[in-house]
Amino acid sequence: MSAGRTVEGAGCVTWWGFGPARDLLNSENTVRSDGELNVLLVGSGDPRHILKTINGLRDSDTLHVWVIENSMEVVARQLLLLYLSLLTPENMSLHKKTEVFLEVFGNSEIRKETEETLKHAAAQLSLSITHTLSSDSHTHPCLDTSLLKFKERDELVRIFKLWERPPSAPASVRKVWDARVRQHLGTRYDSRQGCFDWDLTMKLHQRGCGVISKHQYVKWRETGVAFEMREGLYQTANQSLISTRVFNHRGDRVTVRGYWGDIVSSPYLSFGIETENKDLLKTQNNQHVKTAQDISEVNVLALFERLSTRWRSLLKEDVPNPSSSCCQSTDSLITEEKIQNDPPSSQTHTEPEQQTQELDLLNVSGVKVSFLSPDSLNKLPLKNKYRNLFNSIFCSASMVHQLDSSLREITAPDAALVIELTNFLLDLSKEKVSGFADRVKEIAEESGFTPNHNQSSDIYAVFTRKKH
Repeated sequence: MSAGRTVEGAGCVTWWGFGPARDLLNSENTVRSDGELNVLLVGSGDPRHILKTINGLRDSDTLHVWVIENSMEVVARQLLLLYLSLLTPENMSLHKKTEVFLEVFGNSEIRKETEETLKHAAAQLSLSITHTLSSDSHTHPCLDTSLLKFKERDELVRIFKLWERPPSAPASVRKVWDARVRQHLGTRYDSRQGCFDWDLTMKLHQRGCGVISKHQYVKWRETGVAFEMREGLYQTANQSLISTRVFNHRGDRVTVRGYWGDIVSSPYLSFGIETENKDLLKTQNNQHVKTAQDISEVNVLALFERLSTRWRSLLKEDVPNPSSSCCQSTDSLITEEKIQNDPPSSQTHTEPEQQTQELDLLNVSGVKVSFLSPDSLNKLPLKNKYRNLFNSIFCSASMVHQLDSSLREITAPDAALVIELTNFLLDLSKEKVSGFADRVKEIAEESGFTPNHNQSSDIYAVFTRKKH
């Protein structure tokens, strides 16, 4: 990043968030009306808040999530992770889906089997986006990309095709990762094990992440592999974590594909440091019995179970007409028998004319996720459809600079504003972390929000829209 090593560890692409999943409607000040609930995510980087918020919905609730990311590469990955989350039980069991999701979510290198799943997902998403270019309508009730510009959808198709058919001679992800670590640590590289241990014990553990084990954290810092839940070879590049960065070299602009995300804080923060099951937080001899990987697996599995429950409730409601409970018409469905008999690799190489444009995924009752253009935040107040619309808004630390007083115009009365703080950006000093929190408070108050003192946190700052 242009700021040098100060935040180089966090990277310039937000592949995951720097705080745990939150139910963005779980605020005593948030008014849960009988109509549709609208949540805006600005720079969340991953679907953790989407999944958590769905998990907290009542059966009668309907939810519309609006997503703004700062690059189409992050949008593509959001779509991929949501695609994996919505795989039907016939396509993949809940436990296997959990493992594949976490592997794609937090590993720079994945197993060959997982790569085939990723390629198949990329092929299906590419076809789906292509369909929206010709019809300007979405091909799944839960996932909507039709509000993106044509050039942005073209870019998504290009990214998905790159995942589906990676370059024949890709750079070694391990070498790319090591180069980032060398750049970040500088002269400390030769004593990197000590640096890793310091960041874990004196920073992450001191900030409430004691469940992150030394073995797993150091392994991730060395190789970029955070989740190893099955025996196998983690040697295939996770294409969803590879992106393009532009450098100035001797007056020329040079694009370089590599890993430009977080190499310090870890993907464990999103799902692995908090749990409602206190048994998972037990300690023996001052050491946690379970790890952040264990907690991530339990939490993600629970979120997927809730998704499946809402899907099955829709099936029960639509029993008289089975086709209406599916994600597309009957004649375009892949039969259960074919799914069970065909391995992911054979699905990946299906001829285009045999593939369906609609996505064979769970249709989660009353839930829709719409993606907006990266530059759309300051344009929302200009459109009547967004006036006083959002019941809750989340903004990441990296996107706070885009917030201004116009925020009040797009929020509903008593709306909540949740802003990610920099507590887990380990390269920042305590003074800078504190200064950032103060600046966030100023921005929120200038936008017409007041601090919610009932939800004090070093991870997220929560505000409520002022009455007058």
